[in-house]
Amino acid sequence: MNQDPRALLRAMFDAAIAAALPDKTLPAYLPKPPKGRTLVIGCGKAAASMAKAVEDHWAGELSGMVVTRYGYHVPTKRIEVVEAAHPVPDEAGRKAAQRMLTMVQGLSADDLVLFLVSGGGSALLPLPAPGLTLADKQAINMALLKSGANITEMNCVRKHLSAVKGGRLAAACAPAKVVTLAISDIPGDDPAVIASGPTVADATTFADARAILEKYSITEPKAVIEHLRAAKEETPKPGDPRLAKTELYMVAAPQMSLEAAAEIARGAGVMSVILGDAIEGEAREVAIVHAGIARQVRRHGQPAKVPCVLLSGGETTVTVRSKGRGGRNAEFLLALAVALGGEPGIHALAGDTDGVDGTEDNAGAVLTPDSLVKATQRNLDAKKMLADNDGYSFFSGLGDLVVTGPTLTNVNDFRAILIT
Repeated sequence: MNQDPRALLRAMFDAAIAAALPDKTLPAYLPKPPKGRTLVIGCGKAAASMAKAVEDHWAGELSGMVVTRYGYHVPTKRIEVVEAAHPVPDEAGRKAAQRMLTMVQGLSADDLVLFLVSGGGSALLPLPAPGLTLADKQAINMALLKSGANITEMNCVRKHLSAVKGGRLAAACAPAKVVTLAISDIPGDDPAVIASGPTVADATTFADARAILEKYSITEPKAVIEHLRAAKEETPKPGDPRLAKTELYMVAAPQMSLEAAAEIARGAGVMSVILGDAIEGEAREVAIVHAGIARQVRRHGQPAKVPCVLLSGGETTVTVRSKGRGGRNAEFLLALAVALGGEPGIHALAGDTDGVDGTEDNAGAVLTPDSLVKATQRNLDAKKMLADNDGYSFFSGLGDLVVTGPTLTNVNDFRAILIT
């Protein structure tokens, strides 16, 4: 290995992000201009940068609006960019969703709708179904975020509380052609789950949504529970004629970013093992498994000899038990530190490719073999802070946070464990 471990880990993370930037990946998927007008709409943390990529590579007439997270704005000329809140929706997002639904009314069969979607879109396009309020959606979002529900479960519920998700937006665009360009932040890259699939037929039901709330013992707000019980209007299902003229292309996905990171590792003389691009589960439990694999590499040269890097993507969850600070990547790394117990020769980086770990100002953090020693010197108790869900404070105290700012893309979590 010919590079400092910390620098190599950061280079791999940067390469993973760069591989998913819209200006590199999106233009090849743009369709031909239609006979009629072209309307661009979209939502997600990468929506503004995707809109800019469309503008830069589209010769014909163009108009529209996308909504992205506060701080993720990109200057555009023909497509309006609106900012709203994530992960808990706000009034700006509700108003944007209502405007978007109004914009697609009255389109003709000669028109084209380009829908640009990336992770975060569910919270950024929060138009409640009739009878529900934004406050209802905010409350259920908070409950789901704290429950430990995975993203597929959360988005199933969201679809059945929405006026635009679960294929409803595409249905409203009919008879226009709808081309969805997606950046996946979903384990398994299921397009029906990305941002709760506003333009994708939905195979889930109101009964599925009710079962998820029951699974996590979520009983409030009452209006949500009553709406799901009433089940008045199901989402458009596969085969719905209103969705007959829809197409979807995945322009970036976690596997692409993991492969880009692996290429950086090879250039440094390090073997890569990609454990998976769709790993889910409790962050602290996933960390225990990763620690076991890292030890096997270091002690026995299996499944690869040192130097080796274990790469993985996906989206873990955190069941919030206390009031500490930190997202799932900080939680994963702190649990990894505890599980490794200062094992020599193992460094790690975990970060969210959108630049924000949970709701904090960091993308992730770095773990080194001496992290626990440094923590003890600074009166940081790793086990206690893990119990308090306080990974952010732990790595902040060590000066080991990874801060990128908004990356303008989002292919979910990136984890790299370097064994030397």
